[in-house]
Amino acid sequence: MNFGSPIFVIAIIVICTAGWVVTTWIRAKHGYPIEDQFWGMSEKTESPDAARAAQLMAEENARLKGQIGRLEERIAVMERIVTDPAERTAAEIEKLR
Repeated sequence: MNFGSPIFVIAIIVICTAGWVVTTWIRAKHGYPIEDQFWGMSEKTESPDAARAAQLMAEENARLKGQIGRLEERIAVMERIVTDPAERTAAEIEKLR
């Protein structure tokens, strides 16, 4: 095989170009920014579905934070009940009756 032949050089160029095209397509498909390596520029490509998904995740995150806060309060009350002396707990229950 003659590595200096024009066909070999063209084949290498075609393979490299095809690899670049496939890589760029995969990055764009999954929402990654497309970067121009030669000029250092970046083009942001974000689908509307990605923006909606981010908004839904933010809303769910807020809901879950609220739920965690309520559960922490309940756990604190249960810890206080468990660690308090039995006589004091019984007296408070009797006082509520």
